[in-house]
Amino acid sequence: MTEGANRYRRYLAWVVVVGWVALLGLATPAAGDLNAAQDNSSAAYAAPDAESTQVETVLAGQRQAPQTAVVVYERRAGITDADQARATTDAAAFAAVPGVLAGVDGPRLSTDGMSLRTIVPIASGADGWDQIAAPVTAIRTLLGPAGSGLVIHVTGPAAVIADTSAAFTGLDSTLLYTTLAIVIAILLLTYRSPVLWLLPIVCVGAALMLAQALVDVLARHAGLTVNGQSASILTVLVFGAGTDYALLLTARYREELRRHPDRRDAMAAALRRALPAIIASAATVMAAMLCLMVARTASTRGMGPVAAIAVGCALISVVTLLPALLVVLGRWVFWPVIPVSGTVDPAARGPWAVLGARLARRPRAAWLATVAVLAGLASGLLGFTADGITADEAFIRPPDSVVGARVLAAHFPAGAGEPVVVLTTPARATAVSDALAAVAGVAAIAPPVDVGDHALIEVTLNETADSRAAREDVRRVRELAHHVDPDALVGGQTAALIDTNDAAAYDRNRIVPLVLLVVLAILVLLLRSVVAPLMLVATVVLSFAAALGASALLFHHVLHWRGADSSLPLFVFVFLVALGVDYNIFLASRIREEAVAVGDTRVAVRTALAATGGVITSAGVVLAGTFAALAALPLIAYAEIGVAVAVGVLMDAIVVRAVLVTAVTLDLGRWTWWPSRLDLPPVYGASATGPRQCSRV
Repeated sequence: MTEGANRYRRYLAWVVVVGWVALLGLATPAAGDLNAAQDNSSAAYAAPDAESTQVETVLAGQRQAPQTAVVVYERRAGITDADQARATTDAAAFAAVPGVLAGVDGPRLSTDGMSLRTIVPIASGADGWDQIAAPVTAIRTLLGPAGSGLVIHVTGPAAVIADTSAAFTGLDSTLLYTTLAIVIAILLLTYRSPVLWLLPIVCVGAALMLAQALVDVLARHAGLTVNGQSASILTVLVFGAGTDYALLLTARYREELRRHPDRRDAMAAALRRALPAIIASAATVMAAMLCLMVARTASTRGMGPVAAIAVGCALISVVTLLPALLVVLGRWVFWPVIPVSGTVDPAARGPWAVLGARLARRPRAAWLATVAVLAGLASGLLGFTADGITADEAFIRPPDSVVGARVLAAHFPAGAGEPVVVLTTPARATAVSDALAAVAGVAAIAPPVDVGDHALIEVTLNETADSRAAREDVRRVRELAHHVDPDALVGGQTAALIDTNDAAAYDRNRIVPLVLLVVLAILVLLLRSVVAPLMLVATVVLSFAAALGASALLFHHVLHWRGADSSLPLFVFVFLVALGVDYNIFLASRIREEAVAVGDTRVAVRTALAATGGVITSAGVVLAGTFAALAALPLIAYAEIGVAVAVGVLMDAIVVRAVLVTAVTLDLGRWTWWPSRLDLPPVYGASATGPRQCSRV
């Protein structure tokens, strides 16, 4: 190599580092603005063509559609005259709170004489949750202490929004610090080096800042929907995927350092051999995430590009910034276990090599037993339903709005303050009202009110608006309303929940087969085989079923979480299939590389498992840890996704990849690669017990 070329190689790493510093300088302002670009309004989670969304659209053009807060007073010994006087004074004060609309209703005494209820309409508009939360906070401050024997709660949909908004306050920093702590701990255990762990952290930190900046620009200028959920997944995916790719590249670089005296040659060889698998893995995850863009719901559609950007930025950082930092710092960064050129890789005699040898003795028995265990875990799905989480089930620790809803339901019709909204023509309004009065779950029907070209009818239910019983009542309300007036529209909170669940089912039926086809196509192109991709996809699907089944048992019997969000199965499926295939790609591509080299697939399987077992397992633990960080958040919907994906990733990295895929490939032998032929002669030495020790010629 010429002196000029050597000089170019010597300074290239520094150029890359300086380039990243300049790029992050440009990205920092936009990354810091991402929180302000989030849309956490109900519209962001809705299907635009849903009936409840159409009701909101009509009302937005005809009147200011309020959210309601319900102030409930309870004295078990019976409401006193002083309580009544206080509640009346409070109601007058509520009307003066900024953001409260005219028409404060109450206080009204319950039939049992133990409770008072005041309904406070609150303006909702373009500012979303903050516009609703501020008046609720002011009302709670105004109420002050309740007094001896009197208990006061603020509940209703506006209060739930306020408590949810409070749960999101500081959520990003909580998730970031929790994820960071988990990743650092795992990297320290994996590398056992006081320095090396810093490099993946620097790379994923840079990737996170770049990803947040890109998402912020798209949210502000390209109409991308970003909410608290997708922003949290962005952080988790950057840390999880970025650290995984960093572990794999660093492990391959350490291998090559034992073969090359020059660290630049070692990095060039590591990139040549590791990049195809890393890029294929990232492409698989990104393609699977982009499949979410065909969803009906805005939040799920927005999740696709956000997740793809997260993985793409993690990939770019790991394949550019990480190699540059490793080359600049040199071999000493691995201290105290510094890889020396010409030494034997300890993985050749490690526990993964031993596992490979044992599986090779009876591979069919091993994979049949593993399938039986996974199928048993999948049986946990029997009876499992993801039909949405009620407000009573939504929080790890119930806030005031949830406790207040329980008190309200004990003394008043539970649907008070959260009516079902029916829009019909003025000519048919009376007929629709009369028909709805026959619905068993209806507690009261307000007289029709003209709103533009429509008549609005508010229907109060006996059941809490987000309960499963209320959803059945609203389905009957819709059926009768449509029978009387085919153009009638039924909306409100309960109707929105029904529409969200229906949209989630539609999205699952549409996206799941699309993801499988996309992943299968990428695997066929990567492995140039039909059998291996079908086998890998089948194992990942089985892993998903087992993980969700095991998680369902964990949710119900250990954590005592009563509900499951309707989006849970789809998100867990997409994350586990895409990320689970990651590990199969890393293993299968290494098996193929070794098989081409030695001409024997069974020898190649053992060699590849020995070489990749430790690093893939470490990567799985890191990714599981980052998703498990979601369980630290106060909202059960987030925690369920985190726990289920963490369980699935661990299962996939340790059981499915190390045992099931390995055993099936050992059993299939050369048929794994059908219809291609891997009968090329060996080009360097290899053994049946460990990774090859010579370089490719």
